[in-house]
Amino acid sequence: MELTTAGMKARLLVGLLAVSPLLTVVSAQQTCKLKAKFNLNGFKNKDNKDIVLGGMFPVHNRLASSNDSTSSMPTSSDCEGFNFRAFRWAQTMRFVIDEINIRKDLLPNITLGYVIYDSCFTISKSVEGTLTYLTGQDEAVPNYRCGSGAPLAALVGAGGSALSIATARILGLYYFPQVCFASRVSLVTTFQFPSFLRTIPNDNYQSKAMAQLVVNFGWTWVGTIAADDDYGKYGIKLFKEEVEKAGRIVDTIKKSTANIIVVFSSDVDFSPLMEELVNHNITNKTWIASEAWVTSALISMQEYYPILRGTIGFAIKRAVISGLFEFLNKIDPYYMRLRMETPIYSSNITESRIHTLNAIGQRICTGKETPESINNTYYDVSQLRITYSVYKAVYTVAYALHYMATCKEGKGPFVGNTCANISNFEPWQLMYYLKNLKFTALDNEAVFFNANGDVDAYYDILNWQINKDGKIRYVKIGYYNGTAPTGQEMSITNNSVMWNTNNFTQLPSGTRKGIRQGEPVCCFDCIPCADGEITNGNRECIQCGTDYWSNAKKDACVPKEIEFLAYDEALGITLIAVSVFGACVAFAVVIIYIIYRNTPLVKANDIVLTFFIQFSLIITFLSSITFVGQPQPWSCMTRHVSLALGFAICLSCIMGKTIVLMFSARAAKSKTPEKVNSEPIKPIHQKIIALVGSLIQVCGCTIWLILYPPYPVKNTASQNIKIILECSEGNIVFICCIFGYDVLLALLGFVFAFIARKLPDNFNEGKFVTFGMLVFFIVWSSFVPAYLSTRGKFMVAVHIFAILASSFGLLACIFVPKCYIIVLKPERNTDELVKSQPKLIDKSAPGTSTSLSSEINSTTVSTVSMTD
Repeated sequence: MELTTAGMKARLLVGLLAVSPLLTVVSAQQTCKLKAKFNLNGFKNKDNKDIVLGGMFPVHNRLASSNDSTSSMPTSSDCEGFNFRAFRWAQTMRFVIDEINIRKDLLPNITLGYVIYDSCFTISKSVEGTLTYLTGQDEAVPNYRCGSGAPLAALVGAGGSALSIATARILGLYYFPQVCFASRVSLVTTFQFPSFLRTIPNDNYQSKAMAQLVVNFGWTWVGTIAADDDYGKYGIKLFKEEVEKAGRIVDTIKKSTANIIVVFSSDVDFSPLMEELVNHNITNKTWIASEAWVTSALISMQEYYPILRGTIGFAIKRAVISGLFEFLNKIDPYYMRLRMETPIYSSNITESRIHTLNAIGQRICTGKETPESINNTYYDVSQLRITYSVYKAVYTVAYALHYMATCKEGKGPFVGNTCANISNFEPWQLMYYLKNLKFTALDNEAVFFNANGDVDAYYDILNWQINKDGKIRYVKIGYYNGTAPTGQEMSITNNSVMWNTNNFTQLPSGTRKGIRQGEPVCCFDCIPCADGEITNGNRECIQCGTDYWSNAKKDACVPKEIEFLAYDEALGITLIAVSVFGACVAFAVVIIYIIYRNTPLVKANDIVLTFFIQFSLIITFLSSITFVGQPQPWSCMTRHVSLALGFAICLSCIMGKTIVLMFSARAAKSKTPEKVNSEPIKPIHQKIIALVGSLIQVCGCTIWLILYPPYPVKNTASQNIKIILECSEGNIVFICCIFGYDVLLALLGFVFAFIARKLPDNFNEGKFVTFGMLVFFIVWSSFVPAYLSTRGKFMVAVHIFAILASSFGLLACIFVPKCYIIVLKPERNTDELVKSQPKLIDKSAPGTSTSLSSEINSTTVSTVSMTD
């Protein structure tokens, strides 16, 4: 047989006892009578107890309609709309008191009792319960304490903020302690409510947390909904009827362009609005929940999930309370009738009254149902948050009483170092211990109150997601710690959030506001920000920093991509491999010259200059490696200086060799035998020319490094979305002078070699040097436009390519022909190869013929025929 919610309500309600105060005589001389009858439901267990704690919980949601007839004495209304969650809170207070009573380390030899009332989620019932609690006689007689027996210690309750404030105004008059478990409103201060404490964080923290949440996700257009206290507390029915009638709030939500809606409301107030939202099928909003309803079973129902899917909200700390579930399972109507605790009124509960109060739905509860057959929020102990706050509130009073009871005379906190009498203490004495209290609750949580009666704020940030079985689950995606340093209060794992969008992982984003001419300021267009800007919720966009760029949604600045030619990428590896290969080839030429140093062709060349040329080429090949990798100060200086010096040494040595070729060519054209056979440039002069040419560059590079050394820079101007790491040359004048000098040496070497290109020898080296210098000029001439048209790592790659191409060009054109003869054609490497061809001088007919009558002695000019 299926058990309805009404049946469950009847089974649990047997513990809520009705109160009907009668006419009361205050003294023998004067009769005091009440002007109305009160109807309070609650639990009472105070007989034979040492100290009594009061409690007030919103076990019902609203007042029931009553007879407005004035033909009989008025009676306060009954309550309706059973709240299983709040009933669990009330039962938790009973459970904790029972737990404290059996402890030996807390309040030994002192037994706690309780009186618990139902506030019905209304201010009127809260005031009734407070006054009745203060009198001690189950009657609301203001300013009188008529009851006898155990002293009243404190009140735990009364529920939400409006209810707790109503009771705090009364209790504060007597400085009577009140520890609230669910009042979050920030208006409560010690000045207005001197005896008010709470075990739930102040809403100031939650407001800040919500604001940080909006900023964290970059939302710039957010709607808000807040419960109207008067409207919501005194007339939920009227509120629901108004919503259904005009649909004002629902229509506003439907037409609004805001996709993010923050709701500050209790679950009871928010529930009627949710029903209308479901009727209108509004499913395109993301809801930000306040702590009051984020884990409420009244809101997290299956039919609401299409509307509230992806909701993000704040929840206070949760805990596992050992033994509570078993305690809750012990409560059923049949069991309670057999084991009825001392009631507030006569215990003549009848089956007829149970049936009368609970005949809701298709059948009536019999009172013999078992808890195991019900799946209800009353038994849900998976999200004990407010319940844990009740747990802490009761223990707060218990620990304060314990410290009061264990006070030693002469060391007390009151005037004259006295202590309070635990059997007859004043409310203000207990308040001292409450305000100076510090104890450890579950999970080693330290509980204490600040000067305003508040506890530290810590919230779990929850996201509504759905299980595979279709049930809602609360997934923790972060936290907010109000005591953390500024800027570090909130932590959120964005990639674990499920959103209420077509793509469940897509974050809603906003745009900047564009003014509509001639319309109110509240009307605007949403205009996307430009690249590199993000929205800030106003009419302007925020420009991202130099090292940042806007993401695709324009709602966050993200670091730009960093680019440089890395060692581990294919292009960098290839260029390094080619550089090393070129250096190995140049070194191989050196080895060949050393091995064949006694052959005529090698001896005919200045081997010292040849070695210096090969050494400089090795430097230029290896210098290209320093262009790869992230620029560093040492690499920026090394790459430019090694390149400049390497080419300067190479070109100076080539100029020293070609100047001899030029003078030999001029002498070969002379008709005077003395000039033909003369040696205008000696080998030492060649070395001096090469040395001087190299030293000039060394001096220039030294001055450059001292005054304006190259250094690494971050180029953010070339590409918007990238930071290019490159080297700055330091000073444009110096870089032009340094490499301009290399160009000058290359130009002189080319001119000297070009003049000697037609030297009538068997092996004319001037011709090969000319080809080598032409390759050098072609490479670097094409390099300039290619270099200027590229950016980033490809610009560096073009630079390296120019170095390698020019170096290979010089190596191939000048030394490959010689190595070809030395290694592959050794039979032609003879003395005849390096001697000049015979030339006859005919003075009678100058320039018309050549004569073989005289032979010009071979000089240092290499002569060989390249034909077989």
